[in-house]
Amino acid sequence: MSDIVTAAMIVIGDEILSGRTKDKNIGHLASVLTAVGIDLAEVRIVADDTDAIVEAVNALRPRCDYVFTTGGIGPTHDDITADSVSKAFDLPCGYDEQAYAMLAETYAARGMEFTDARKRMARMPKGARHIANPVSIAPGFVIENVYVMAGVPAIFQAMLDNVLPTLRTGSKLLSETVHCPHGEGTIGEGLGRIQESYPETIIGSYPKFEDGKFWTEIVIRARATEPLDTAKGAVIEMLAELAESAKPS
Repeated sequence: MSDIVTAAMIVIGDEILSGRTKDKNIGHLASVLTAVGIDLAEVRIVADDTDAIVEAVNALRPRCDYVFTTGGIGPTHDDITADSVSKAFDLPCGYDEQAYAMLAETYAARGMEFTDARKRMARMPKGARHIANPVSIAPGFVIENVYVMAGVPAIFQAMLDNVLPTLRTGSKLLSETVHCPHGEGTIGEGLGRIQESYPETIIGSYPKFEDGKFWTEIVIRARATEPLDTAKGAVIEMLAELAESAKPS
């Protein structure tokens, strides 16, 4: 369907996989993309390893309209994302003239040495376009449909704000939530039949436990109101039948 736009995300960093750093970017990206009508179809977390990054980029970029990466574009030796993305596209990676000049001017104004480590933040694949970084100047970059951004949440969010208006968006997923007083084991079969009857919807069940009782939050999603409302009505009817059958005879 032409009104469906998809995205994938690659989170890069040993610190994420080891648990030393807790990722805050996945949820933010998912929320922002959902709000504008882009489906986040897949998220991968990979180590600071060139082969792993190349494999992830080349697996996801033909499958999705957009691929977003976070992490690995700083000044240290393990910041290898620019080199890895360049390798994925079979492009040379070097200093971008505009980024280099911008960083040199910024560090000079701050009275700080523009070291070789800091110069690394000006490196990107040949032909890449900048993603502006209003927080710390060092830009991210875009090459074809791959958007390479910082892992620091404040910087990632600022970069995403700049990227978002340039993206093609699709129809938004509408959603309705139904409170269900039963656990998933009670409603599983009936909910499965409803999903089969309404293939234009996506029905999810999310178990909850509060005050010593299990219950379920049922979420129905669709791109049009008619199937959404019809499927919701079927769920409500199923729950009413369960309530009726539970009454003492």
